[in-house]
Amino acid sequence: MTKQSAFLSALRRLDNVPNSGTIPRRDTGAFKAKSGDRTLAVRIRMKQFGRRHRPFFRVCVTDARTPRDGRVLEEVGYYDPMVPETDARTVLNGERIDYWLGVGAQPSDKVAVLIKKYGSNGTHLEEQKAAVERLAAKRRRPGVPTDLPKMEKVTKKKKEEKVEDKTEEAAVAPVAETETASPVTEAEAVETSPEQT
Repeated sequence: MTKQSAFLSALRRLDNVPNSGTIPRRDTGAFKAKSGDRTLAVRIRMKQFGRRHRPFFRVCVTDARTPRDGRVLEEVGYYDPMVPETDARTVLNGERIDYWLGVGAQPSDKVAVLIKKYGSNGTHLEEQKAAVERLAAKRRRPGVPTDLPKMEKVTKKKKEEKVEDKTEEAAVAPVAETETASPVTEAEAVETSPEQT
C-alpha cells in the first residue's frame, strides 16, 4: 500500500464515524456508574478549604464536571482532620446524604468510607457521640464561674454623685477630728490645773 492509498482509506474510515468533526474524549471512569456504561452527573465529594498545614474539607454534592473547589449543589457535612479525637472529625447530614444517594449520586472513595462510618446508619455513631462529648468537656473551663457580677457603666451623673459624696465625706471628716481633739485638750487642761495649784 502506498502512502496515498493509506491516507484515502483512513479518510473513508473517518467518514463512517458519527460526529467525526470533534476530538473523542478519553473516558476517565469518574463519569461511569459501577453498574455499566451509564454516565452520572452528580457526585458526593470533598471540597478543600483551610490553609497550608491546616486542611479542612466540606463534604459537598456537586456536578462531576466541576473542579474540586468549584460550585456545589449542596453542602452535606464536613471533615476536619486536625481534630485530636478521630471519631469527632466528621459531621454529616445523614438525611440529605440518603436523599442524594437515593436519586443516584455517587460518592467518591473517601466519602464512601465516611458515609459508611458516620452516615445515618453508620458503624461508628456511638463512638462519634462519645468523642464529641469528650471534646466539649475539654473545652469547658471548670474554674471559671458563670455568675459574675456585671460591671456598671459609669455615667456623668454617677461621676458627679461620687464627687459630691467625696466632698461631703471630706467636710464631715474635719468636724469629727475637732470633736475628738477638743476632749483631749480639756482633759489636758484639767490635768494641768491641779499641778499648777
